[in-house]
Amino acid sequence: MRPPPDRLVSPRDMVSSGLCTGCGGCVSLAGEAQAHLAWDADGQLKPQGERRWHRGRTESFSKCCPFSPIAPDEDIIAADRFPRARHIDPWIGRFEAAYVGHAVEPGFRDRGSSGGMVSWVAAELLRRGMVDGVAHVAPVDPTDEAFFGYSISRDEDSLRAGAKSRYYPVEMSAILREMRDVPGRYAVIAIPCFIRAVHLATRADPILRERIAFTMGLVCGHMKSRHMVESFAWQMGMGLEDVSQVDFRVKDPDRPANWYTARLDRRDGEARTKDWWHLVDGDWGSGFFQNRACDFCDDVVAETADISFGDAWVEPHSSDGRGTNVVVVRSAILHALISEGRAAAQVELKPVDAAFVRETQAAGFRQRREGLAYRLAWRRSGVQPRKRVVADRHNLPFRRKLIYRLRHGIARGSVVLFRVARRFHQPGLFILGGRSALAIYQGMTYSRGWIGRVFDRAERLMTRLR
Repeated sequence: MRPPPDRLVSPRDMVSSGLCTGCGGCVSLAGEAQAHLAWDADGQLKPQGERRWHRGRTESFSKCCPFSPIAPDEDIIAADRFPRARHIDPWIGRFEAAYVGHAVEPGFRDRGSSGGMVSWVAAELLRRGMVDGVAHVAPVDPTDEAFFGYSISRDEDSLRAGAKSRYYPVEMSAILREMRDVPGRYAVIAIPCFIRAVHLATRADPILRERIAFTMGLVCGHMKSRHMVESFAWQMGMGLEDVSQVDFRVKDPDRPANWYTARLDRRDGEARTKDWWHLVDGDWGSGFFQNRACDFCDDVVAETADISFGDAWVEPHSSDGRGTNVVVVRSAILHALISEGRAAAQVELKPVDAAFVRETQAAGFRQRREGLAYRLAWRRSGVQPRKRVVADRHNLPFRRKLIYRLRHGIARGSVVLFRVARRFHQPGLFILGGRSALAIYQGMTYSRGWIGRVFDRAERLMTRLR
Protein backbone atom coordinates (compact mmCIF):
# COMPACT_ATOMS: atom_id res chain seq x y z
CA MET A 1 0.00 0.00 0.00
CA ARG A 2 1.34 3.40 -0.98
CA PRO A 3 1.64 5.99 1.82
CA PRO A 4 -0.43 9.16 1.34
CA PRO A 5 1.57 12.03 -0.20
CA ASP A 6 1.22 14.19 2.91
CA ARG A 7 3.21 11.62 4.93
CA LEU A 8 6.21 11.54 2.60
CA VAL A 9 9.41 13.27 3.70
CA SER A 10 12.54 14.61 2.03
CA PRO A 11 16.22 14.64 3.10
CA ARG A 12 15.83 18.33 3.86
CA ASP A 13 12.80 17.61 6.08
CA MET A 14 14.68 15.03 8.14
CA VAL A 15 17.77 17.20 8.56
CA SER A 16 15.85 20.33 9.55
CA SER A 17 13.76 18.28 12.01
CA GLY A 18 16.88 16.96 13.76
CA LEU A 19 16.13 13.37 12.74
CA CYS A 20 19.14 12.58 10.53
CA THR A 21 22.07 10.54 11.85
CA GLY A 22 24.07 10.93 8.65
CA CYS A 23 24.20 7.19 7.97
CA GLY A 24 24.44 7.68 4.20
CA GLY A 25 21.83 5.07 3.33
CA CYS A 26 19.79 7.52 1.27
CA VAL A 27 22.88 8.86 -0.50
CA SER A 28 24.00 5.33 -1.42
CA LEU A 29 20.70 4.73 -3.24
CA ALA A 30 21.00 8.01 -5.17
CA GLY A 31 23.40 8.66 -8.02
CA GLU A 32 26.89 9.86 -7.02
CA ALA A 33 26.34 13.10 -8.91
CA GLN A 34 22.98 13.56 -7.25
CA ALA A 35 23.86 13.45 -3.53
CA HIS A 36 26.72 13.31 -1.03
CA LEU A 37 27.42 13.71 2.69
CA ALA A 38 28.90 16.94 4.06
CA TRP A 39 29.90 18.22 7.51
CA ASP A 40 27.48 20.65 9.15
CA ALA A 41 28.27 23.33 11.74
CA ASP A 42 27.64 20.86 14.59
CA GLY A 43 30.34 18.49 13.33
CA GLN A 44 27.84 15.93 12.03
CA LEU A 45 27.51 14.42 8.56
CA LYS A 46 24.35 15.36 6.68
CA PRO A 47 23.09 14.59 3.15
CA GLN A 48 23.43 17.29 0.52
CA GLY A 49 22.57 17.20 -3.15
CA GLU A 50 20.88 18.70 -6.11
CA ARG A 51 17.71 20.61 -5.25
CA ARG A 52 15.19 18.13 -6.63
CA TRP A 53 16.67 15.25 -4.63
CA HIS A 54 17.30 17.20 -1.41
CA ARG A 55 13.81 18.68 -1.25
CA GLY A 56 11.90 15.92 -3.01
CA ARG A 57 9.33 14.12 -0.86
CA THR A 58 9.49 10.70 -2.42
CA GLU A 59 8.29 7.27 -1.40
CA SER A 60 11.73 5.77 -2.04
CA PHE A 61 13.49 8.13 0.36
CA SER A 62 10.68 7.96 2.94
CA LYS A 63 11.02 4.19 3.12
CA CYS A 64 14.83 4.08 3.33
CA CYS A 65 15.54 6.66 6.07
CA PRO A 66 15.78 4.89 9.46
CA PHE A 67 14.09 7.80 11.25
CA SER A 68 11.31 8.31 8.71
CA PRO A 69 7.84 7.97 10.27
CA ILE A 70 6.70 5.65 7.46
CA ALA A 71 9.74 3.36 7.27
CA PRO A 72 9.32 -0.15 8.76
CA ASP A 73 10.35 -0.07 12.41
CA GLU A 74 12.63 -2.46 14.30
CA ASP A 75 9.77 -4.79 15.29
CA ILE A 76 8.63 -5.19 11.69
CA ILE A 77 12.14 -5.77 10.35
CA ALA A 78 13.05 -8.22 13.13
CA ALA A 79 9.81 -10.19 12.74
CA ASP A 80 10.52 -10.51 9.03
CA ARG A 81 14.15 -11.57 9.54
CA PHE A 82 13.81 -13.75 12.66
CA PRO A 83 10.29 -15.24 12.56
CA ARG A 84 11.29 -18.37 14.50
CA ALA A 85 13.28 -16.67 17.26
CA ARG A 86 13.29 -18.64 20.51
CA HIS A 87 12.84 -15.55 22.67
CA ILE A 88 10.99 -12.25 22.27
CA ASP A 89 11.76 -9.56 24.82
CA PRO A 90 10.32 -6.02 24.87
CA TRP A 91 13.75 -4.56 25.64
CA ILE A 92 16.17 -6.50 23.44
CA GLY A 93 13.81 -7.86 20.79
CA ARG A 94 13.90 -11.29 19.16
CA PHE A 95 16.90 -13.53 19.83
CA GLU A 96 18.16 -17.10 19.88
CA ALA A 97 20.53 -16.83 22.84
CA ALA A 98 22.52 -14.33 24.89
CA TYR A 99 25.97 -14.64 26.44
CA VAL A 100 28.55 -12.78 28.48
CA GLY A 101 32.25 -13.37 28.04
CA HIS A 102 35.20 -12.76 25.78
CA ALA A 103 37.42 -14.12 23.02
CA VAL A 104 40.10 -16.56 24.20
CA GLU A 105 41.94 -16.92 20.90
CA PRO A 106 45.02 -14.66 21.11
CA GLY A 107 45.00 -11.30 19.39
CA PHE A 108 41.36 -10.34 19.84
CA ARG A 109 40.57 -9.44 23.44
CA ASP A 110 43.83 -7.53 23.94
CA ARG A 111 43.39 -5.49 20.75
CA GLY A 112 39.73 -4.59 21.20
CA SER A 113 38.08 -2.04 23.48
CA SER A 114 36.03 -4.75 25.16
CA GLY A 115 36.12 -8.56 25.08
CA GLY A 116 37.19 -8.92 21.45
CA MET A 117 34.05 -10.75 20.36
CA VAL A 118 33.18 -8.39 17.49
CA SER A 119 36.51 -8.91 15.75
CA TRP A 120 36.53 -12.64 16.52
CA VAL A 121 33.13 -13.27 14.90
CA ALA A 122 34.05 -11.10 11.91
CA ALA A 123 37.37 -12.95 11.52
CA GLU A 124 35.61 -16.31 11.71
CA LEU A 125 33.26 -15.27 8.92
CA LEU A 126 36.28 -14.46 6.75
CA ARG A 127 38.24 -17.57 7.72
CA ARG A 128 35.32 -19.87 7.00
CA GLY A 129 34.63 -18.23 3.64
CA MET A 130 31.16 -17.20 4.77
CA VAL A 131 31.86 -13.64 3.61
CA ASP A 132 34.33 -12.05 1.21
CA GLY A 133 34.55 -8.76 3.07
CA VAL A 134 33.62 -7.06 6.34
CA ALA A 135 32.52 -3.41 6.38
CA HIS A 136 33.69 -1.70 9.56
CA VAL A 137 35.01 1.62 10.87
CA ALA A 138 38.77 2.09 10.83
CA PRO A 139 41.28 4.96 11.14
CA VAL A 140 41.80 7.07 8.02
CA ASP A 141 44.33 9.72 7.04
CA PRO A 142 43.30 12.81 9.07
CA THR A 143 44.26 15.03 6.13
CA ASP A 144 40.90 13.98 4.66
CA GLU A 145 39.14 16.05 7.37
CA ALA A 146 38.19 12.96 9.37
CA PHE A 147 39.95 10.55 11.70
CA PHE A 148 37.75 7.51 10.99
CA GLY A 149 35.66 6.13 8.17
CA TYR A 150 34.09 2.97 6.82
CA SER A 151 36.21 0.53 4.85
CA ILE A 152 35.84 -3.07 3.69
CA SER A 153 38.41 -5.55 5.00
CA ARG A 154 38.95 -8.65 2.90
CA ASP A 155 41.63 -10.25 5.06
CA GLU A 156 42.12 -10.82 8.78
CA ASP A 157 45.10 -8.49 9.18
CA SER A 158 43.26 -5.40 7.93
CA LEU A 159 40.21 -6.41 9.97
CA ARG A 160 42.25 -6.57 13.18
CA ALA A 161 43.82 -3.19 12.41
CA GLY A 162 40.34 -1.67 12.58
CA ALA A 163 39.44 -3.03 16.03
CA LYS A 164 38.38 -0.76 18.94
CA SER A 165 35.57 1.71 19.58
CA ARG A 166 35.20 4.83 17.43
CA TYR A 167 33.08 7.60 18.95
CA TYR A 168 33.09 9.63 15.76
CA PRO A 169 30.63 10.41 12.93
CA VAL A 170 30.96 8.13 9.91
CA GLU A 171 28.76 7.27 6.94
CA MET A 172 28.15 4.20 4.77
CA SER A 173 27.39 5.51 1.28
CA ALA A 174 30.77 4.58 -0.24
CA ILE A 175 30.89 1.05 1.16
CA LEU A 176 27.28 0.33 0.17
CA ARG A 177 28.12 1.45 -3.37
CA GLU A 178 31.24 -0.73 -3.31
CA MET A 179 29.20 -3.74 -2.25
CA ARG A 180 26.81 -3.03 -5.10
CA ASP A 181 29.66 -2.72 -7.61
CA VAL A 182 31.90 -5.59 -6.46
CA PRO A 183 30.31 -9.07 -6.37
CA GLY A 184 30.67 -11.05 -3.17
CA ARG A 185 29.13 -11.70 0.21
CA TYR A 186 29.56 -9.09 2.93
CA ALA A 187 29.10 -8.51 6.64
CA VAL A 188 28.40 -5.04 8.03
CA ILE A 189 29.37 -3.91 11.54
CA ALA A 190 27.41 -0.86 12.68
CA ILE A 191 25.38 0.88 15.38
CA PRO A 192 21.60 0.26 15.59
CA CYS A 193 20.28 3.03 13.32
CA PHE A 194 22.91 2.21 10.66
CA ILE A 195 21.95 -1.48 10.80
CA ARG A 196 18.30 -0.53 10.31
CA ALA A 197 19.34 1.67 7.37
CA VAL A 198 21.17 -1.29 5.83
CA HIS A 199 18.05 -3.45 6.03
CA LEU A 200 15.92 -0.68 4.54
CA ALA A 201 18.45 -0.37 1.71
CA THR A 202 18.33 -4.12 1.05
CA ARG A 203 14.54 -3.91 0.80
CA ALA A 204 14.92 -1.33 -1.95
CA ASP A 205 17.91 -2.86 -3.75
CA PRO A 206 17.94 -6.56 -4.74
CA ILE A 207 21.70 -6.51 -5.34
CA LEU A 208 22.41 -5.40 -1.77
CA ARG A 209 19.84 -7.88 -0.52
CA GLU A 210 21.76 -10.68 -2.20
CA ARG A 211 25.24 -9.55 -1.16
CA ILE A 212 24.85 -8.43 2.46
CA ALA A 213 24.93 -11.78 4.21
CA PHE A 214 25.28 -10.73 7.87
CA THR A 215 24.78 -7.65 10.02
CA MET A 216 26.66 -7.22 13.29
CA GLY A 217 25.26 -4.60 15.65
CA LEU A 218 27.01 -2.54 18.30
CA VAL A 219 25.18 -1.44 21.44
CA CYS A 220 24.95 2.35 21.27
CA GLY A 221 24.49 5.11 23.84
CA HIS A 222 24.41 7.91 21.26
CA MET A 223 26.49 9.33 18.42
CA LYS A 224 29.06 12.06 19.03
CA SER A 225 30.11 15.05 16.95
CA ARG A 226 33.56 15.19 15.37
CA HIS A 227 34.11 18.29 17.53
CA MET A 228 34.70 16.04 20.53
CA VAL A 229 38.18 15.16 19.24
CA GLU A 230 39.08 18.84 19.00
CA SER A 231 37.69 19.43 22.49
CA PHE A 232 39.86 16.58 23.82
CA ALA A 233 42.85 18.14 22.04
CA TRP A 234 42.21 21.53 23.66
CA GLN A 235 42.08 19.88 27.09
CA MET A 236 45.37 18.09 26.42
CA GLY A 237 47.10 21.30 25.43
CA MET A 238 47.18 21.02 21.66
CA GLY A 239 45.25 22.02 18.56
CA LEU A 240 43.38 19.70 16.21
CA GLU A 241 46.02 20.30 13.56
CA ASP A 242 48.58 18.64 15.88
CA VAL A 243 46.63 15.37 16.15
CA SER A 244 47.58 12.43 13.95
CA GLN A 245 45.69 9.59 15.64
CA VAL A 246 42.97 9.07 18.24
CA ASP A 247 42.35 6.20 20.66
CA PHE A 248 39.17 6.80 22.64
CA ARG A 249 39.66 3.84 24.97
CA VAL A 250 43.21 2.92 25.90
CA LYS A 251 43.08 -0.58 27.37
CA ASP A 252 44.78 -1.19 30.71
CA PRO A 253 44.22 -4.65 32.27
CA ASP A 254 45.17 -3.23 35.68
CA ARG A 255 42.28 -0.73 35.75
CA PRO A 256 38.50 -1.23 35.61
CA ALA A 257 37.13 -1.43 32.08
CA ASN A 258 34.79 1.51 32.68
CA TRP A 259 37.68 3.86 33.55
CA TYR A 260 38.07 5.23 30.06
CA THR A 261 41.35 6.86 29.06
CA ALA A 262 41.72 8.80 25.78
CA ARG A 263 45.01 9.08 23.93
CA LEU A 264 45.88 11.56 21.18
CA ASP A 265 49.03 11.00 19.15
CA ARG A 266 50.74 14.16 17.96
CA ARG A 267 52.28 14.55 14.53
CA ASP A 268 55.67 15.06 16.19
CA GLY A 269 55.47 11.58 17.72
CA GLU A 270 54.42 12.53 21.26
CA ALA A 271 51.35 10.87 22.77
CA ARG A 272 49.15 12.52 25.39
CA THR A 273 46.55 10.80 27.54
CA LYS A 274 43.78 11.88 29.86
CA ASP A 275 41.12 9.98 31.79
CA TRP A 276 37.62 10.75 30.58
CA TRP A 277 36.49 11.84 34.04
CA HIS A 278 38.99 14.72 33.85
CA LEU A 279 37.51 15.90 30.54
CA VAL A 280 34.55 18.30 30.68
CA ASP A 281 32.75 16.24 28.03
CA GLY A 282 33.89 12.91 29.46
CA ASP A 283 30.66 12.03 31.31
CA TRP A 284 28.88 10.12 28.54
CA GLY A 285 25.42 10.42 30.04
CA SER A 286 25.55 14.21 30.20
CA GLY A 287 25.10 14.33 26.41
CA PHE A 288 27.96 16.58 25.27
CA PHE A 289 28.16 16.68 21.44
CA GLN A 290 25.24 14.26 21.01
CA ASN A 291 23.65 13.94 17.58
CA ARG A 292 20.16 15.49 17.70
CA ALA A 293 18.50 12.41 16.21
CA CYS A 294 19.69 10.24 19.10
CA ASP A 295 17.04 11.87 21.28
CA PHE A 296 14.48 9.93 19.21
CA CYS A 297 15.99 6.45 19.04
CA ASP A 298 14.45 3.50 20.91
CA ASP A 299 16.88 0.76 19.83
CA VAL A 300 19.73 0.20 22.28
CA VAL A 301 20.98 -3.26 21.26
CA ALA A 302 20.61 -3.25 17.44
CA GLU A 303 17.46 -5.38 17.44
CA THR A 304 17.54 -5.96 13.68
CA ALA A 305 21.15 -7.26 13.54
CA ASP A 306 22.02 -10.95 13.19
CA ILE A 307 24.21 -10.59 16.26
CA SER A 308 24.81 -7.70 18.68
CA PHE A 309 27.70 -6.84 20.98
CA GLY A 310 28.10 -4.49 23.90
CA ASP A 311 30.16 -3.94 27.04
CA ALA A 312 29.06 -5.92 30.08
CA TRP A 313 28.60 -2.94 32.43
CA VAL A 314 27.79 -5.01 35.52
CA GLU A 315 30.08 -6.37 38.21
CA PRO A 316 32.38 -8.20 38.24
CA HIS A 317 32.79 -7.60 34.50
CA SER A 318 32.92 -3.80 34.56
CA SER A 319 35.94 -3.98 36.88
CA ASP A 320 37.82 -6.38 34.63
CA GLY A 321 40.20 -4.19 32.65
CA ARG A 322 40.72 -6.91 30.06
CA GLY A 323 37.18 -6.24 28.78
CA THR A 324 34.00 -8.32 28.63
CA ASN A 325 31.26 -8.49 26.01
CA VAL A 326 27.57 -9.13 26.26
CA VAL A 327 26.44 -10.90 23.07
CA VAL A 328 22.89 -11.26 21.72
CA VAL A 329 22.57 -13.81 18.89
CA ARG A 330 19.56 -13.77 16.54
CA SER A 331 20.79 -15.67 13.48
CA ALA A 332 20.70 -19.49 13.74
CA ILE A 333 23.79 -19.64 11.51
CA LEU A 334 25.78 -17.32 13.78
CA HIS A 335 24.49 -19.15 16.84
CA ALA A 336 26.04 -22.34 15.42
CA LEU A 337 29.30 -20.46 14.79
CA ILE A 338 29.33 -19.20 18.39
CA SER A 339 28.58 -22.69 19.72
CA GLU A 340 31.44 -24.18 17.74
CA GLY A 341 33.77 -21.48 19.04
CA ARG A 342 32.76 -22.30 22.61
CA ALA A 343 33.32 -26.02 22.03
CA ALA A 344 36.78 -25.34 20.59
CA ALA A 345 37.66 -23.01 23.52
CA GLN A 346 38.20 -20.13 21.10
CA VAL A 347 35.75 -18.05 23.11
CA GLU A 348 34.62 -18.16 26.73
CA LEU A 349 30.91 -17.36 26.93
CA LYS A 350 28.37 -17.96 29.67
CA PRO A 351 24.65 -18.08 28.76
CA VAL A 352 22.56 -15.25 30.26
CA ASP A 353 18.96 -14.15 30.01
CA ALA A 354 17.31 -11.00 28.69
CA ALA A 355 17.19 -9.45 32.17
CA PHE A 356 20.97 -9.69 32.43
CA VAL A 357 21.46 -8.02 29.05
CA ARG A 358 19.06 -5.27 30.04
CA GLU A 359 20.95 -4.66 33.28
CA THR A 360 24.26 -4.29 31.44
CA GLN A 361 22.75 -1.39 29.51
CA ALA A 362 20.37 -0.03 32.18
CA ALA A 363 21.28 3.64 31.67
CA GLY A 364 20.83 3.39 27.91
CA PHE A 365 17.41 1.82 28.28
CA ARG A 366 16.29 4.55 30.70
CA GLN A 367 17.35 7.21 28.19
CA ARG A 368 15.77 5.43 25.20
CA ARG A 369 12.52 4.36 26.82
CA GLU A 370 11.65 6.44 29.89
CA GLY A 371 13.46 9.53 28.61
CA LEU A 372 12.16 9.08 25.06
CA ALA A 373 8.56 8.87 26.29
CA TYR A 374 9.05 12.22 28.03
CA ARG A 375 10.77 13.85 25.03
CA LEU A 376 8.02 12.69 22.68
CA ALA A 377 5.57 14.71 24.77
CA TRP A 378 7.46 17.97 24.13
CA ARG A 379 6.25 20.36 21.49
CA ARG A 380 8.42 20.30 18.38
CA SER A 381 8.19 21.48 14.79
CA GLY A 382 8.92 19.58 11.60
CA VAL A 383 8.61 15.85 11.04
CA GLN A 384 7.06 14.05 14.00
CA PRO A 385 8.89 10.81 14.83
CA ARG A 386 6.91 7.58 15.05
CA LYS A 387 8.39 5.37 17.77
CA ARG A 388 7.49 2.20 19.63
CA VAL A 389 7.42 4.21 22.86
CA VAL A 390 4.26 6.12 23.81
CA ALA A 391 4.57 9.81 24.69
CA ASP A 392 4.20 10.41 28.44
CA ARG A 393 4.94 13.62 30.36
CA HIS A 394 3.26 12.68 33.64
CA ASN A 395 4.72 9.46 35.07
CA LEU A 396 8.13 10.79 36.04
CA PRO A 397 9.38 12.48 39.22
CA PHE A 398 10.09 16.19 38.78
CA ARG A 399 13.83 15.76 39.31
CA ARG A 400 13.99 13.05 36.63
CA LYS A 401 12.29 15.40 34.20
CA LEU A 402 14.87 18.06 35.01
CA ILE A 403 17.66 15.59 34.28
CA TYR A 404 16.25 14.83 30.83
CA ARG A 405 15.75 18.54 30.14
CA LEU A 406 19.32 19.35 31.20
CA ARG A 407 20.77 16.47 29.17
CA HIS A 408 18.88 17.75 26.14
CA GLY A 409 20.14 21.29 26.81
CA ILE A 410 23.76 20.17 27.15
CA ALA A 411 23.55 18.23 23.89
CA ARG A 412 22.32 21.34 22.06
CA GLY A 413 24.33 23.94 23.98
CA SER A 414 27.69 22.18 23.85
CA VAL A 415 28.01 22.49 20.06
CA VAL A 416 27.01 26.16 20.17
CA LEU A 417 29.49 26.92 22.95
CA PHE A 418 32.18 25.00 21.06
CA ARG A 419 31.58 27.03 17.89
CA VAL A 420 31.84 30.30 19.81
CA ALA A 421 35.09 29.20 21.48
CA ARG A 422 36.55 28.14 18.18
CA ARG A 423 35.40 31.32 16.41
CA PHE A 424 37.23 33.52 18.93
CA HIS A 425 40.17 31.14 19.41
CA GLN A 426 39.33 30.81 23.10
CA PRO A 427 39.15 27.12 24.11
CA GLY A 428 38.83 28.25 27.72
CA LEU A 429 35.32 29.51 27.02
CA PHE A 430 34.20 26.01 26.14
CA ILE A 431 36.11 24.37 28.97
CA LEU A 432 34.78 26.78 31.61
CA GLY A 433 31.21 26.62 30.33
CA GLY A 434 31.41 22.85 30.00
CA ARG A 435 32.65 22.44 33.57
CA SER A 436 29.77 24.55 34.85
CA ALA A 437 27.20 22.53 32.91
CA LEU A 438 28.78 19.27 34.05
CA ALA A 439 28.73 20.35 37.71
CA ILE A 440 25.01 21.10 37.48
CA TYR A 441 24.32 17.83 35.67
CA GLN A 442 26.27 15.68 38.12
CA GLY A 443 24.79 17.49 41.10
CA MET A 444 21.28 16.92 39.80
CA THR A 445 21.89 13.35 38.64
CA TYR A 446 24.35 11.93 41.19
CA SER A 447 23.86 14.37 44.13
CA ARG A 448 27.47 15.52 43.88
CA GLY A 449 28.80 18.65 45.59
CA TRP A 450 26.86 21.60 46.94
CA ILE A 451 24.62 21.61 43.88
CA GLY A 452 23.62 18.06 44.66
CA ARG A 453 22.84 18.96 48.26
CA VAL A 454 20.60 21.80 47.06
CA PHE A 455 18.65 19.46 44.78
CA ASP A 456 18.41 16.82 47.52
CA ARG A 457 16.94 19.35 49.98
CA ALA A 458 14.54 20.71 47.39
CA GLU A 459 13.41 17.18 46.53
CA ARG A 460 12.79 16.35 50.21
CA LEU A 461 10.84 19.58 50.66
CA MET A 462 8.66 18.88 47.64
CA THR A 463 7.99 15.35 48.95
CA ARG A 464 6.82 16.70 52.31
CA LEU A 465 4.55 19.27 50.65
CA ARG A 466 2.71 16.72 48.54
